[in-house]
Amino acid sequence: MRVNKKYSCLPAEEKGIHIINIRAIEDIGYDQHESTLLNSLSKNPDADCKYGLYFRDGKRKVDYILVYHYKKSSAGRTLTRRALHNDGGAKSTRQDPLPGKGVQMEMGESEPHTDCHEDDKRFRREEYEGNLVEAGLELERDEDTKIHGVGFVKIHAPWNVLCREAEFLKLKMPTKKMYQINQTHGLLKKINSVIQKITEPIQPKVAEHKPQTVKRLSYPFSREKQHLFDLSDRDSFFDSKTRSTIVYEILKRTTCTKAKYSMGITSLLANGVYSAAYPLHDGDYEGENVEPNDRKLLCEEWASYGVFYKYQPIDLVRKYFGEKIGLYFAWLGVYTQMLIPASIVGIIVFLYGCATVDENIPSMEMCDQRNNITMCPLCDRTCSYWKMSSACATARASHLFDNPATVFFSVFMALWAATFMEHWKRKQMRLNYRWDLTGFEEEEAHPRAEYEAKVLEKSLRKEHKHKETDKEKLTWKDRFPAYLTNFVGIIFMVGLTFAIVFGVIIYRISTAAALAISATPSGRSSVRVTVTATAVIINLVVIIFLDEVYGCIARWLTQIEVPKTDKNFEERLIFKAFLLKFVNAYTPIFYVAFFKGRFVGRPGDYVYIFHSFRMEECAPGGCLMELCIQLSIIMLGKQLIQNNLFEIGIPKMKKFIRYMKLKRRRSLDHEEHIKKKQRYEVDYNLEPFSGLTPEYMEMIIQFGFVTLFVASFPLAPLFALLNNIIEIRLDAKKFVTELRRPVAVRAKDIGIWYNILRGIGKLAVIINAFVISFTSDFIPRLVYLYMYSENGTMHGFVNHTLSSFNVSDFQAGTAPNDPMELGYKVQICRYKDYREPPWSENKYDISKDFWAVLAARLAFVIVFQNLVMFMSEFVDWIIPDIPKDISQQIHKEKVLMVEVFMREEQGKLQMETWKDKDKKKGENCNNHSPRLSLSHSGSLSSCHSYPVDV
Repeated sequence: MRVNKKYSCLPAEEKGIHIINIRAIEDIGYDQHESTLLNSLSKNPDADCKYGLYFRDGKRKVDYILVYHYKKSSAGRTLTRRALHNDGGAKSTRQDPLPGKGVQMEMGESEPHTDCHEDDKRFRREEYEGNLVEAGLELERDEDTKIHGVGFVKIHAPWNVLCREAEFLKLKMPTKKMYQINQTHGLLKKINSVIQKITEPIQPKVAEHKPQTVKRLSYPFSREKQHLFDLSDRDSFFDSKTRSTIVYEILKRTTCTKAKYSMGITSLLANGVYSAAYPLHDGDYEGENVEPNDRKLLCEEWASYGVFYKYQPIDLVRKYFGEKIGLYFAWLGVYTQMLIPASIVGIIVFLYGCATVDENIPSMEMCDQRNNITMCPLCDRTCSYWKMSSACATARASHLFDNPATVFFSVFMALWAATFMEHWKRKQMRLNYRWDLTGFEEEEAHPRAEYEAKVLEKSLRKEHKHKETDKEKLTWKDRFPAYLTNFVGIIFMVGLTFAIVFGVIIYRISTAAALAISATPSGRSSVRVTVTATAVIINLVVIIFLDEVYGCIARWLTQIEVPKTDKNFEERLIFKAFLLKFVNAYTPIFYVAFFKGRFVGRPGDYVYIFHSFRMEECAPGGCLMELCIQLSIIMLGKQLIQNNLFEIGIPKMKKFIRYMKLKRRRSLDHEEHIKKKQRYEVDYNLEPFSGLTPEYMEMIIQFGFVTLFVASFPLAPLFALLNNIIEIRLDAKKFVTELRRPVAVRAKDIGIWYNILRGIGKLAVIINAFVISFTSDFIPRLVYLYMYSENGTMHGFVNHTLSSFNVSDFQAGTAPNDPMELGYKVQICRYKDYREPPWSENKYDISKDFWAVLAARLAFVIVFQNLVMFMSEFVDWIIPDIPKDISQQIHKEKVLMVEVFMREEQGKLQMETWKDKDKKKGENCNNHSPRLSLSHSGSLSSCHSYPVDV
């Protein structure tokens, strides 16, 4: 029979009876039903500590949790294993701090023999926790949990430790001084009030989101200047985010040295001494009788699909998760807002194409069966001659995306990208001001665990060789094998991507030839659509699969480099992952845009792959329509499958697997089933936070789809907007409900991602210039209209772009097997190119028209690129990075801070002056000796007249 666990939340001293006596009572036959009855009448101790949010005294808040695994006796669960460190102010007070000690051993029960590895982990934990206690932290152990074999160490930072660390970290805290924020006046004030009334229904109902009229002056915390800060409520002065950040900094720098080298919390986690370390969520977010907390408020006003139309409560997100995560969601919100005008313009461009499709003369000529244009076969032998009018649908569809409006849209999107970057910089400065990050500079971070281990290994090698060992560090010579592996690995991965794209090209060519053998006319007419659709789907599947593989490979390549700090690790990982995923996502699109149909050759002299596969050609309407299909399917497929289904499905699947494992491992009695879990137990079952890199990466790749090839797909911003509306709430729900609470990290910008965005914006201008000039027919139409058209219209353009070929000039074995398929004998067939006719002296040579069009294309690229780049730089220059009102407020804060310190100095000087006067007066009045009185010019001191007053 076992003791009722409801007693276990209270210390033995509070029960007024020794824990051994409780065990003795149980041994003599204490009835469990009576125990349950007594406990039901007593107060629930778990409610006093708010189910794990506080220590057992219900007063000290849990700021951080350390989790470890230990081995338990198979004969039965141990009795209460909860230990206090610093309980009641006594340092290093421990009750049963280690498994296998204490009550169970006193009762003569045998503990299973633990291996040396487990003992080593236990000794390291014991030393590390002792060092944490010496650093001022207060600890409380709990091994009596519903999770079998898992122990928890609760950490609390008292007030003096919080003050000390806040001063070390230079945390800006609000002072007592408040000042008025400059408000707009006149017409701007009226416009702002109108906008606020209109947007009131879409504002989140949180206090932090309301417009502020006053702001507290902030200053780096100092223990000597505590009188400047509002310390009326010490419990809320440092919020939970700040407290966990402070504790995490202590955990990182506190070391244990039993393993011959210092190990902080990162090293201990990497070596399995602790299995997890995390701050706690504020409480439950759903259920009845849930106390109000920030997590519940975020779930209702942010992490819900029902509030998709509302603004994000960014200030509350920052308050709960920290500045780095707050900046990510702020950036995502700005990006999504900026997609609204881009989507509207893209829809207008698409509707313009729909409205003018019936007026487009080139597509009308292609669809006119009276022209009777006979085209050359698309493949050798099995393909026959075909009518150009059979490609009517493709030609009409191409006009939807290949019209003069797409040129305007490309220019607009280039300026949009520049405006977006400037708008974000201004928004970032506003957030820095509101979040008191002005003047914040990142300090050098603590070395990573892997780096320390490598340095230790290097120093041990030198000690073995009897060399002097100074402070070691890794040089480029130590990292050279890793650098070489990185270079070879990235080249191999890029080559693998090219090889897969080449394989898909072979598939397209062979499938097109196979489908052309089909006897049915409908099968032959749908060959191009079938081949394109299936090839794009294959590309999509390969891209999604390789994305996951490349992410793992990029992490492995970064790990073997052994970067010194977490920031260096993150930047190198981002660079490698972005490079590989960029090549993976865009290589098939680059092939269709710039290579397909460029190296085909001509009838009678085609280019072959492996001497058997003829290079594929573009449709008569050009490759732009196929580029649009490729881009749309890959973009929508990645967003739907990878960004949404994977983000929803994989965390839920991992959570279910983890739940099943825990359910299989633990053998619980009835009471443990009905007992409510502690907060740290619930959070332990959540998915660990793995960083923001995957979240940023998917948005950056999407930004590339929106900007790089927008000339071929004007609806890309619309689909990105619809995806992001869901993505914001999906990520929010994941952070609030699916993940452990991450450690808050201070940051004043989005880091390397901003440079990547700027690079994509510059690259987008160049790529769109080449897409318009080389992939679309925009330039050939202009050349024909102004150089070759007889009546100033586009009539005759299709015939101008087609060259003639005499079928008698086919190479042996390449002519169609069925030349009479159209019902008549063909002598001249047409193909799309600028070449001399067969009756010319230089037959099939490149004609002068080709060089005229090429010159116009290159001229357009140069003019378009420089013009748009100049306009983008002009936008960058004309929009200031720091809003004027924010710069004024920052200056005002500096002036006010100087005033505060000047008043403080004046007050100190006045106090010193008064003290000096009082001191001198007291000295003079207490001095009655004649010798001293005559020393002042031989006269008596005036204070002798008032001896009683003194």
